[in-house]
Amino acid sequence: MTMSTGSKRRQPSLAQLRAFAAVAEHLHFRDAAAAIGMSQPALSGAVSALEETLGVTLLERTTRKVLLSPAGARLAVRAKAVLEEVGALMEEAEALRAPFTGVLRLGVIPTVAPYLLPTVLRLVHDRYPHLDLQVHEEQTANLLDGLATGRLDLLLLAVPLGVPGTVEIPLFDEDFVLVTPLGHRLGGRAEIPREALRELNLLLLDEGHCLRDQALDICREAGREDAPVTTTAAGLSTLVQLVAGGLGCTLLPRTAVKVETTRSTELLTGFFADPAPTRRIALAMRTGAARGAEYQELAAALREALRPLPVRVLDRSV
Repeated sequence: MTMSTGSKRRQPSLAQLRAFAAVAEHLHFRDAAAAIGMSQPALSGAVSALEETLGVTLLERTTRKVLLSPAGARLAVRAKAVLEEVGALMEEAEALRAPFTGVLRLGVIPTVAPYLLPTVLRLVHDRYPHLDLQVHEEQTANLLDGLATGRLDLLLLAVPLGVPGTVEIPLFDEDFVLVTPLGHRLGGRAEIPREALRELNLLLLDEGHCLRDQALDICREAGREDAPVTTTAAGLSTLVQLVAGGLGCTLLPRTAVKVETTRSTELLTGFFADPAPTRRIALAMRTGAARGAEYQELAAALREALRPLPVRVLDRSV
């Protein structure tokens, strides 16, 4: 028996699914419309058309708010999965067209961005002129969320992450140094023992920065049990100025020293005895990323470009 064209079941469009997924996420028509760049009437019409196509009520609309119906809550999960698969299809198709072309959305943590981005941008400009690099500076948790949801393609950050579904591509290790105000007993010294951290008034970044967590780990390894935090700052520049003002000392990664300490004549930089406390910087991508081979090649090129910096570049096999 041949089914007539008129009796065939209609299929939802991607635009309808995007509209519904946005409303399901925001539970607000205006916010959902703004998030996907659609007018509010068009978004409302798309959701209504999807309800008609599927034959179920997806939303409970009141004068004050929008709620998902029980059916809507179940189908929102399906709609999100469909859209993610379509996004993966488009990503793979883009990668197959030509390597190092199109958009690459790179996420970078704030304690790396000011010090490594000049090298990264110069490398991309000179070696990959057809790559549209878009940089997003965010804290680690936001970057990992962006990578998982497909908002970001590649991350440049401190590892290890220990996040399932994420592949780390190590680039280099770098030492931490101790930045003190002038006249401090450890100011400018070499071979500073880690145990000296037990007694210091140490200034740290605000919560949410991975560098804060690393500094606390270093203090614990040095035998310090209490949290050495009396004053915090949102960024390394502010932190260093607080040190220059005599409020305490801080730990800086070596790549940040040249930029941050030359802004004041009231600072001294001391170096730890071996083995110095370190951090590892890497690229991170989704497991099975369509452009994984490109990201590996980019990492290799970046390792070479980073050699002039005060870091220990890692072999690819590390």
